[in-house]
Amino acid sequence: MPLIPDPFRALIIGSSGTIGSAFVELLQNNPMCSAVVGIHRNSENPIDYQDLGTIEIAAKALMGEAPFQLIINTIGVLHSAEWMPEKKLDDLNPVPLQTLLQINAIGPSLTIQQFSKLLDPAGSVMATLSAKVGSIEDNRLGGWYSYRASKAALNMLIKTAAIEFGRTKPNTALIALHPGTVNSRLSQPFKGQQIGRPPLDAAQDMLNVLLSLNKEDSGTFISYSGDRLPW
Repeated sequence: MPLIPDPFRALIIGSSGTIGSAFVELLQNNPMCSAVVGIHRNSENPIDYQDLGTIEIAAKALMGEAPFQLIINTIGVLHSAEWMPEKKLDDLNPVPLQTLLQINAIGPSLTIQQFSKLLDPAGSVMATLSAKVGSIEDNRLGGWYSYRASKAALNMLIKTAAIEFGRTKPNTALIALHPGTVNSRLSQPFKGQQIGRPPLDAAQDMLNVLLSLNKEDSGTFISYSGDRLPW
């Protein structure tokens, strides 16, 4: 039996980004969703992974709007104006490595810690966007050291928290969600406009998966198509 009821209330973290804003638009037009709240770096209750203290503050500010039956965290980074993913080991640099670990792993894990307190204990789903390239078993091409490592770390943190939730939040599914290639700022340098799906299509694919989850799905790495991915 799916964990998310009808109707449900949703919270989108990172709602100013391409995928986050698509989720907000999609949920605003979904008859099952009675309310959707979005937060980002410049929202009324800002969340900024460059300032990790904002995570707890934002979660506490939203406590009065809880419970939420669906929380989706879309925050993540792949590259910046100063650096791109590494093609070889000699490209490895501590600055992007540290930045990616903070934004892709540390920030999301602290978000799970704080925002899981806003979940409905009767039935809820919390999804964090990961990436298939974070799969250790699926790594066949190499490269992208920092991004792969940050997503692999995120996956381990999600898996570990899900085991604890099995005891403390048995009606919550905590998952890592692979969005596939989406036409976004993140993917544009990598032919995202040519090979990526439109953001609304990607968000719909992922929402279909999330609405079908049950408690046995907690602690899994799931693709937008609903397929289980190897850690």
